[in-house]
Amino acid sequence: MNHEGGPAVYHTLLTLDMCGVCLVNTLGALPIIYCTLACRPLPRSAALLAYSGLSSYALLCAVTARSNVRRLRSFAWQALFRFFFFYLRWAGLGTGHPSSLRSYLIMDGLALLGGVINISRIPERWRPGHFDYWFNSHQIMHVLVVVSILHLHWGVVADLRWLTSYVCPQN
Repeated sequence: MNHEGGPAVYHTLLTLDMCGVCLVNTLGALPIIYCTLACRPLPRSAALLAYSGLSSYALLCAVTARSNVRRLRSFAWQALFRFFFFYLRWAGLGTGHPSSLRSYLIMDGLALLGGVINISRIPERWRPGHFDYWFNSHQIMHVLVVVSILHLHWGVVADLRWLTSYVCPQN
């Protein structure tokens, strides 16, 4: 976020950045929730609605946070919500393609690593002035987020392909 526009430009760019992070978290998790509860329409609808509300709250917390740590922490509830669905799949209580869970865990791990690198200001903390324009923590975080989104994509594609041929068991 190197610019010479002053605090107003910085705040606008930061708000847009947080909106992008929240949008990726929210839209990325919707197919995960949908496929995990594919055979349970009522809980699926409730979970999708709850996650959407939780995401709106996370966005509000992120754009009003006064520190990088609080900004990162504002997305913790979204992550915990997703991990609950990962647990349902792992425990055999949810549905989805068997390989997608691994992709989703890698996705969240990379996103968390990127967030931690960003708030810890590594590597510019070690060599101030050397990473102002290239290879700073914010750029490293964005590269990790792009790789994270690739893992999300691979997991969602596997799930959606699986969903086209899966038949829910009759109760």
